[in-house]
Amino acid sequence: MYRSHTNGALRIEHVNQEVTLSGWVQKSRDKGFMIWVDLRDRYGITQLIFDEERTEAAVIEKAKTLGREFVIQIKGKVIEREAKNKNIPTGDIEILVNELEILNEANLPPFTIEDETDGGEDIRMKYRYLDIRRNPVKNNLIFRSKVTQEVRNYLSNQDFIEVETPYLIKSTPEGARDFIVPSRMNQGEFYALPQSPQTFKQLLMVGGMDKYFQIVKCFRDEDLRADRQPEFTQIDCELAFVEQEDILGIFEGMTRHLLQKVNNVEIGDFPRMTFEHAMKTYGNDKPDIRFGMEFGELNSVAQQKDFKVFNDAELVVGIAVPGAASYTRKEIDKLISWVKRPQVGALGMVYVKCNEDGTFKSSVDKFYNQEDLAAWAKATGAKAGDLICVLSGPANKTRAQLSALRMELAERLDLRKANEFAPLWVIDFPLLEWDEETERYHAMHHPFTSPKLEDIALLDTDPGKVRANAYDLVLNGNEIGGGSIRIHDKETQSLMFKHLGFTPEEAKEQFGFLMNAFEYGAPPHGGLAFGLDRLVAILGGQETIRDFIAFPKNNSGRDVMINAPAPVTEAVLSEVNINITTPKE
Repeated sequence: MYRSHTNGALRIEHVNQEVTLSGWVQKSRDKGFMIWVDLRDRYGITQLIFDEERTEAAVIEKAKTLGREFVIQIKGKVIEREAKNKNIPTGDIEILVNELEILNEANLPPFTIEDETDGGEDIRMKYRYLDIRRNPVKNNLIFRSKVTQEVRNYLSNQDFIEVETPYLIKSTPEGARDFIVPSRMNQGEFYALPQSPQTFKQLLMVGGMDKYFQIVKCFRDEDLRADRQPEFTQIDCELAFVEQEDILGIFEGMTRHLLQKVNNVEIGDFPRMTFEHAMKTYGNDKPDIRFGMEFGELNSVAQQKDFKVFNDAELVVGIAVPGAASYTRKEIDKLISWVKRPQVGALGMVYVKCNEDGTFKSSVDKFYNQEDLAAWAKATGAKAGDLICVLSGPANKTRAQLSALRMELAERLDLRKANEFAPLWVIDFPLLEWDEETERYHAMHHPFTSPKLEDIALLDTDPGKVRANAYDLVLNGNEIGGGSIRIHDKETQSLMFKHLGFTPEEAKEQFGFLMNAFEYGAPPHGGLAFGLDRLVAILGGQETIRDFIAFPKNNSGRDVMINAPAPVTEAVLSEVNINITTPKE
């Protein structure tokens, strides 16, 4: 038996018990006549004491050889500590060691295995197995496990059945880039790794499974960012004989369940907001509603003056920044520089200070009087002490720029508090979006999303105005889940493929299996998928998903620990009939 207790278990009531512990040496302090060792495992830290008056000399000599991260086993007696440590649960006791066995020695780690480490991100990702020993990463992974378990508990209690779907599937032209897998047994042919189990879960509904879920790996060959990895985990769900309200109700319930069980937070109503309203009011389709700064459109009160920049703009729009009228000119200039960064792309910014005495001071006083600026304040909801920030230009581009500024100011003003949660549903998305590069419509979600029944006639006359029976669940400015009511009849699905530019032959080649299934009694159905990585990070008070994934990739999509992706030999390539020609220098 390697241990009778873990290193977080022992308390004052265990005094005088003989115990066996195992773990890693966190640190050692040698005072000559006495050695203290902090022994660590997943459960906590227990202090060990080697005393020359009470411990055999041979054991003390062995203790003197211990280094950081040595794996050891000890036997000894629980005794009360003289100098108690109230910062750890085991701080009232220590173990007087009488036996010590070194199970494995360790090299000196490349960074300190402590909460506040001296290791940079690159080195910690290279030695991820060491990083996982640190409490912040370890606790994040335990937290993820708790969230996952609560998801399974909730869905199982709602009569969902967990079903696994294939990882080796067929590449399809919609969505992001696929990861491609060559087939050795079928020369010249390829599998794709799934971007989602979309068609399989719809087929499960045709198969009568009624309520399905799966916590599943998905793969997209996309550029990375803080909340995106090439492989990610979805809580994938599908239900038969449901309408949109049924699905929203079930997954509001799941979100409440998670917040209550994991965060001890009770949530009331989930607001509903149309896509159109979200874009007009917040400039994006996943608004953070924990704070205000809603957009105020200023065309009617800022144009037709002598300021050409505004007169020539499709949209003039502003936000009221609470309490920011005290910003100095230097601070405002920094904001202007921030919006002019290439990542944001604004050409400049106009500002108005709403003074406490009811007057206004702006960067365009030459063109606008106090009455004009008062109208701006009314349109943006600005109060005395606020700062109005105004951008102008093409409507969609300007809204996106102001949305970025709104979020940046919220961060600076500490309005995005990690322990506050504000969910909402965004509904009535456009079914299709126009792609300037390919000069055709693409499905905003995927080609299996049902249009609103009252909008189907617009597919032939004005496709861009057709609304989808689709919905996103947003939490604290992040999309944590999205789904739709699906098309469940062959005729509507064929019509959808037609408007997405598929010929009947192409549609049959790519999705004939689904169309055939619809001829055998497909029930009305719909579903939703949560991004587990992002959901866990937000519930954990963060927005970067990497520390909630055991072995993440870096920003280049590489696993620097195992050095993947990596070349393979010509023999391996030859087996799958792939020839790579090295270009001549």
